[in-house]
Amino acid sequence: MKRLSAVCLLALLPSSALLAQTVVPLNGQSSQQVQQDMDYCQGVASNAASSAGTSDPHVGGRARGAAAGAAAGATVGAVRSNRYDNVDDDVKREYRQNRAGEAAAAGAVVGGMRQRQERRQDRRSDAEAQSSASSTAYSSCLQGRGYQISP
Repeated sequence: MKRLSAVCLLALLPSSALLAQTVVPLNGQSSQQVQQDMDYCQGVASNAASSAGTSDPHVGGRARGAAAGAAAGATVGAVRSNRYDNVDDDVKREYRQNRAGEAAAAGAVVGGMRQRQERRQDRRSDAEAQSSASSTAYSSCLQGRGYQISP
């Protein structure tokens, strides 16, 4: 019985490096059968990768940041406006509203930045989960079809 060794390159994800694995048929499969099995298992791995690592998107970061900023700005504005006893109440209210608005705008910017940072981190985590799921599915599929997989 002749042993055939084939090396396959499997692209796990567009952004990841190619993973080289040695596929050794254990049941005397022909080179044509090896290629068919590798193609089939590559499809299985692609399906596994597409279903792995889907996390919920982060939403509302800017709104939460604006709300927190507005609250902080209103508090600071109220404290500062109380310092001026001889100023009209309408002027004090306008001052508090202006401070709340400025702080809300700053809070929206910070909240948006945090939200984007969390999304980037989630994409990295998803890519790692997809890579792992794809590699595991590919190896398991080929092993189930009578092959030994070596890194």
